[in-house]
Amino acid sequence: MAAHRKPRQRSLGGRRVRAAATLALAGAAGATAFDGVGHADPQLTTAQVKAKVDKLYQEAEVATEKYNGAREKATTAEKRLDGLRDRAARQEARLNTAREALGTMAAAQYRSGGVDPAVQLALSDDPDRYLDGAAFVERAGDRQSAAVTRVRGQLREIERLRGAARVELASLAARQAELRKYRKTVTGKLDSARRLLDRLTAAERARITGADGAASSGGAGTRASRTAGGARDSLAGSGTAGATAPTSRAAAAVSYAYSKLGSPYVWGATGPNAFDCSGLMQAAYRSAGVSLPRTTYAQIDAGRRVSRSELRPGDLVFFYSGISHVGMYIGNGRMIHAPNPSAPVRVAPIDEMPFAGATRVV
Repeated sequence: MAAHRKPRQRSLGGRRVRAAATLALAGAAGATAFDGVGHADPQLTTAQVKAKVDKLYQEAEVATEKYNGAREKATTAEKRLDGLRDRAARQEARLNTAREALGTMAAAQYRSGGVDPAVQLALSDDPDRYLDGAAFVERAGDRQSAAVTRVRGQLREIERLRGAARVELASLAARQAELRKYRKTVTGKLDSARRLLDRLTAAERARITGADGAASSGGAGTRASRTAGGARDSLAGSGTAGATAPTSRAAAAVSYAYSKLGSPYVWGATGPNAFDCSGLMQAAYRSAGVSLPRTTYAQIDAGRRVSRSELRPGDLVFFYSGISHVGMYIGNGRMIHAPNPSAPVRVAPIDEMPFAGATRVV
């Protein structure tokens, strides 16, 4: 009878249940730890959120300037590629004209008893075969020899242009891959900053992003611009504490920057309605007839370096060790700049970020 007994069912109580419960709780804790910032982070103070957001914005700006540089290179590569393709097309048109002339020559020779080998080679669709047999040109008459030589040169030029276009196409593909990488970095940093700011009340957000200060600065800047009366060679008035720009072009650039106070920050933008930091500087000097490079780390070398004590309105002021932010000095220790996505173009003290250097463009 004992051999036919059913094995005794063990209860799910006791140690086994306790162990299962422990594992379940551990799994839940692990899931919480890896579920994202909102679940894992302790409640941050307003100051801690500000510190994290500032760091994210600064990292996003570094990536933005790299994106701007890659986009500039991609645009240049695209223009070069288009130019090479246009030249190749024109060269092919000239080749076709030359081959038609040789075809007429070949037809005449056929009627008179055959086609010269040199003409046959020049009319071939296989450039390598033609070039390999180019020695046959010596057997042609002077007129034929000159025509075949022209075709040979055109074939070589077309192959050279096609090779250069292939190199340029590879360069463009590399620049486009860079753009995708930097775009992903920028948007990731900005999304993280936005999620942190969303934890705060509207009043707390305004306090740490300086929105209230931006509004008052914008008003002061607009009044200063009106006081200046649009003058493009002098910047006396409340916004500049009596400082004057060194040249009329610098004054025009400052006037433009004043006119854009309150415009939104959009990374990668160069105006006319939105800007990133280097885009605002480029647009301001473009309005004054001066061409600036696109990125902060190129703009710092676009003029003569000046010390902090020598600053005059219109000078470009740069920040952080990686030269990732730029503003335009307007006098009295202040600048106009495009700060970040949480704040519009505004007036700010140059002391609010680590000063890295300054350049006088004109």
